[in-house]
Amino acid sequence: MDVEQSPAGPSGQRPGPRRRDRRGRGRRWDLIPPHLPGHRTRREQFDDAVADVAAALTERFPRRLAHLQVVVEEVPPSDPAPWEHAGVLLGRGVPATREHPPRVVVYRRSVQTRCGSSQELEMLLRQVLSEQVASILGLPPEVVDPGIWED
Repeated sequence: MDVEQSPAGPSGQRPGPRRRDRRGRGRRWDLIPPHLPGHRTRREQFDDAVADVAAALTERFPRRLAHLQVVVEEVPPSDPAPWEHAGVLLGRGVPATREHPPRVVVYRRSVQTRCGSSQELEMLLRQVLSEQVASILGLPPEVVDPGIWED
């Protein structure tokens, strides 16, 4: 005699993966799929914006900025360098040494608090990066990125 079990099982439950909310932690998967813009964090979006602006600057001076490193840090250090004024730092340019290539540091929190939209963020990032690259190259900022200073 052949005996078949019903698909519902002995207690009336359907077979398949468990989807119950054990211990009240909620869903176990992403609420926003990776292809939508809300999936990326603000930090990742800021890093992408800095990378885009830095890539545009290195295209203007490919040989002189071939080894430029652009670094994003959260906040500026509490002890500024002696030649820096006492205001809030948005970025810092470090010239090349024998051990390290030239480096530009952008402080994320300082820049983001001054911007209300993505257009303002891009404009401020262009200004900060062009000022720091200009200090490394020994040029005025208007030469490094002339389009941003025409206002």
